[in-house]
This record gives sequence, C-alpha cells and structure tokens, in this order.
Amino acid sequence: MSLSLETGFDFDVPEELTAHAPAEARGLARDGVRMVVGYKKAMTAEHHRFTDLPDVLTSKDLIVVNNSGTLPAALAGHLIDGRTVAVHVSSAEPNERGTYLVELREPAPDGGAARFYPAAESPARPGLVVTLPGRAHARLTERFTDRLWYAELKLPRGMSLVAYLAWYGKAIRYGYVDREWPIEAYQTVFATEPGSSEMPSAARPFTAELVTELERRGTTIAPITLHTGVASPEAHEAPYAERFKVPAATAALVERTRREGGRVVAIGTTVVRALESAVDAAGRVHAADGWTDLVITPERGVFAVDGLLTGWHEPRASHLLMLEAVAGRPLLDLCYAEAIAGGYLWHEFGDVNLLLP
Repeated sequence: MSLSLETGFDFDVPEELTAHAPAEARGLARDGVRMVVGYKKAMTAEHHRFTDLPDVLTSKDLIVVNNSGTLPAALAGHLIDGRTVAVHVSSAEPNERGTYLVELREPAPDGGAARFYPAAESPARPGLVVTLPGRAHARLTERFTDRLWYAELKLPRGMSLVAYLAWYGKAIRYGYVDREWPIEAYQTVFATEPGSSEMPSAARPFTAELVTELERRGTTIAPITLHTGVASPEAHEAPYAERFKVPAATAALVERTRREGGRVVAIGTTVVRALESAVDAAGRVHAADGWTDLVITPERGVFAVDGLLTGWHEPRASHLLMLEAVAGRPLLDLCYAEAIAGGYLWHEFGDVNLLLP
C-alpha cells in the first residue's frame, strides 16, 4: 500500500537548524522557543518568542489543543535467529481485527536511535515473530505500507498495552536527537489521555503559567483527543487512520467562536485533522468519536479552523499540504524563508510557526 503524496514543497534546511535536544537542555524555558507569526491577509511575518502568544491572540479567540499523552512506544525485540530489532508501536488501540500497527527498525550498534529499514533490508514478513520484554511477543500478519505492518500482540496476562509500554517501553527517538530523553520530555502540559506514539509537539512550548495568562486575558482553551501514530523522517507518507474524539463541548465552542467573529486556532496538525473530521456537509462542527483517515489538501480546504500553530516541517512532508490549506502557499513560502534565514530550529524540540488569517 502506498500513502505517498506529492507536496510540491522542496527546500533545503541546513543541518545546523536541527534541534537536537529539548529547549530546557539548551538553557531555555519550554515557552522560550522562538515563533514566526504569519498573517495571511497582510502577507507579513513577525518574529516573536512563544511567551508573546497572549499578546498575539485576543479574548475572542479559541485555541483547541490535543490532550493526547505520549506513550513510551519503542520496544527492544529479538528474532528467532538472535538478531535484535526495535519495535515502534504505532497504535495503542487495536483495529476491528484485533491487530496493531508496528514498525520494525534497526537498532544502532552504539545504543543510539534505531535506524530506518529500507523495505529490501527489513526482516519484516508475514508470520515473523518478535520476542518482546516481559515474555510478550508480536507476530506480523500483513503489510500496511513499506514500513508499517499489522501485528498481533501477546502481552502478559491482564496487562493493557498502555500499561505494558509504561513498564517496558521508551520514547521513540530519531537520529537527530542527541541522546535518550525521559518520556516526560515528550509530554505536553495538556496531556491527560495516554495514547500517542509520538508527541503532539506543537503544544510542547505551553507551560502552566502561559496557559493561566491566556485564560486571564480571556482566550478560551478547549480540548480534542487524537492519538498520533508513528511518523517517519525518512518516508514522506500521507497520514493514515488515527483514533480521535471531538467532545460536544468543544464542538459547541468552535461554532460559537465562529458566530461571534473570533478565530479558531488549532494547536498542531492533529487538532486540524480532528476538527475537520467532525465537520458535516454544511461546514458545521459536531461531536465525533472514531477513526479518521482524512487527508487535508488545498483542494479539500478547511472549514473548522482559521489559524494553526505548528512546528517546522521537513521538505516534501505531507503535512505541508494541510498548512497550505490553512494559510496558502505564499504565506508558507514567506514564513519558511524567514525561519531559515533567521536560524529557527526544526523538529519536535524546535521552534514554532503560528499561521493566522
């Protein structure tokens, strides 16, 4: 199955613009990261610290956040021939057949981040059994994409997958991160519902103090839940199905904000996907709960959101199509040029981009 998308976005990000560690390890507070604020109508880009967010938003605005918590979804595994593999669990809930999505990766010999297996080199095949810690195992059943497989998981008796990962797993880490960081480094201040394989990273700069200041100034905050799957920095794939929930109270706040002339600002691409998956044929947002395979493109457009806070995406990443749907290509080109020229940092521990009407 191929999930690739042609984005048309191709640019060079210098190596020195990689965030190798959390802001706190770089001498900053979480909310001390930098932020480019782009305005679509004015076609301007401003440079800020994230702590300026309460000054950029207004009391009419609604920000919608993802309350999904990050799971330690990386497991050490062994094959019957003695080889070691890393298993990244991509879904905390099984599908209707009782299987889960997983990715096999090659452990680094120096203990670093597990490496991407090109399809021709991966040991993955139907029926492959991977022994996991705690006398658990995974059996691959069928291929989903070149890197993702459906797997049956056999866990210790009475143990849920979330509990099993909390006991035996580690945070998924990619090669650009300088060392292993505790799972707490991958949690956002809004995380109350464990279930994401990777951090909904747009919300990482928020702190309790900043949230309090936003609320003091009258900006409303409402949650959705979308549990993220395993992405891949090496494979520019379209998003696949993810579990989500839009509460009735959040849907009502979105509709009220739009009626009253405020802006609905999504904190992360996961929030855009969840809200847009809850839109009816008339463009109204309703409560929703289930799985979404929605792919948002400029042709499809957006109906529920006016603005988006997001990190800086890799060239050709499929999420750039969603950003274009929200902000338009000219503003994206401007913001990315400003970010590269200004030395902004990429990836989950990096700086952010706020796209507004």
